[in-house]
Amino acid sequence: MPDLSRSARGLVRTFHQAEVLGWADVHAAQQTLGLAGESDESVALAMALTVRALRAGSLNIDVAQAATHEYLADEQRLDVAGLPWPDPQVWRASIAASPAVTVGEDETARRPLRLIDDTLYLERYWRAERAVWTSLLGRLDAGVVPYDPVRARAHLDVLLPDQPALAAARTAAALAVTSRFTVIAGGPGTGKTSTIARILALLWEVEGPELRVGLAAPTGKAAARMQEAIHAADLPVSPDVRSRLASVGASTIHRLLGSLPNSRTRFRHHEGNPLPQDVVIVDEMSMVSITMMARLLGALRSDARLVLVGDPFQLASIDAGTVLADITHRDMSLSPELSRAVGDLGGVTVSRPTITLTHNWRFGGEIAALADAVVSGDSATALAQLAVGKAVRLVPESEGIPAARERAVATGERLFAAAAAGDAHEALAALDSHRLLCAHRHGQWGVASWQAQIERWLRQELPGFGDDGEWYVGRPLLATQNAPDLGLFNGDTGVIVQAGDGVRAAFSGAGRTLWLSPFVLDGVVSLFAMTIHKSQGSQFDDVTIVLPGVESPLLTRELLYTAVTRAKNSVTIIGNPEALTRAIGRSSVR
Repeated sequence: MPDLSRSARGLVRTFHQAEVLGWADVHAAQQTLGLAGESDESVALAMALTVRALRAGSLNIDVAQAATHEYLADEQRLDVAGLPWPDPQVWRASIAASPAVTVGEDETARRPLRLIDDTLYLERYWRAERAVWTSLLGRLDAGVVPYDPVRARAHLDVLLPDQPALAAARTAAALAVTSRFTVIAGGPGTGKTSTIARILALLWEVEGPELRVGLAAPTGKAAARMQEAIHAADLPVSPDVRSRLASVGASTIHRLLGSLPNSRTRFRHHEGNPLPQDVVIVDEMSMVSITMMARLLGALRSDARLVLVGDPFQLASIDAGTVLADITHRDMSLSPELSRAVGDLGGVTVSRPTITLTHNWRFGGEIAALADAVVSGDSATALAQLAVGKAVRLVPESEGIPAARERAVATGERLFAAAAAGDAHEALAALDSHRLLCAHRHGQWGVASWQAQIERWLRQELPGFGDDGEWYVGRPLLATQNAPDLGLFNGDTGVIVQAGDGVRAAFSGAGRTLWLSPFVLDGVVSLFAMTIHKSQGSQFDDVTIVLPGVESPLLTRELLYTAVTRAKNSVTIIGNPEALTRAIGRSSVR
């Protein structure tokens, strides 16, 4: 493979050598613009930066502001002020004149890049974004879904009585009955999955249990949690609906669409072969990318209901786009007819398709107050709460290692004792009783360092821990890839447990313990700490959050909020007040 840094020329070479551009960015720009007959080095730079933006999660670049964007390499912020950035006006003119660029919204044009005002997209992503908004707005304009108002009101009053704590969930259910598009937003513990179960029950009671439903999530683990929660729902419903709730399955979005062998971009269901479901509900929407959303909407029947569920304040998808956050913050309105229908059924008139659940059923008090302060950008209140709180506290870096060691050893002792006794249920409960979360993967305050440190502590403090080779009793496990044939999914957690005939890996999920031979496992790692990003969708009794230094570009409001809201009982933050203030005051930008 050729050294792309040598083949790069002009501005692209300069930015590549400064680590702003990676090999993939350079290669994409060279190949694409070469085929289009474009030789302007400033256009090549714009193309390469747009590809880089996608790798960082953004759909586009702002040409006028590109020099002020934040560029990272190895999780560190790059100083780009001294680079030879083109004059923005001249640069935009060069981009607009390029044979590789379409200017404006002409959908008949098929060029590699699309320039809208000062915003530059790769064509594929501009079309995906446009397709998503066109589809969602079309669903809102489609009018009220036909339904039986008498039956709907009777069952709604039973499933979601008109009470203050249930008011938002009741309105969401009324919207889901009457509209082809509903968004249910809310933080952890606000009853999002419980509301999904009640909406399913309501729809089946009103329209009959033969109504075809598709439940999906972006990951296998999230789908399993969604399915487990719905199966466990104990609702006042008819026997037919109870049976449907107990047997309904959830899958990944990929599996719902029908993944094709050897393809990550093509699916069995699409506009020409739509999904058969009458209702599709997608949980953990914050992790869904713009391209996956476009494919889902393209495969959805125009008369089907779509319900999106998630927390818009969490970290966004690893892939490009912030679909849920964009939807909840965008000015999308219900038609007057649909707004009246929701009011007639649910008792509250709403004007937007997003219903936000605010009553917290899982935790309150100090954790909820801290999360609210983080979301609102109020660092002064957050610091005050951490200074006097019992369930939430800020530990300075100088005291961080002793505090982390005490908690890690106590958790490890409980886990090891249960695993050695063959008690998988207790071992898995111990594993989820506490989790140490890091912003970075590497470096002094990253997961790799803390993994090694905690394992050393446990080997020192617990006689016999780690003495039995690779698959030692008490080893905590994290699956890093999907193995559907084993019933194991990326993000699943488990423990090596002593069994009668040797050791077994015990994983929790879907309301049961999954027992596997460790020798069939592939793509699993030890779990003594994890990134905050990886923790999304999980809950632990207590969490310890390790903040990096104030200079870290990963310190954002969304990162801290996601970490804090993983805890049910207590939050310990290791870091200095400056880093915490930096995180709360800085929102993630895509």
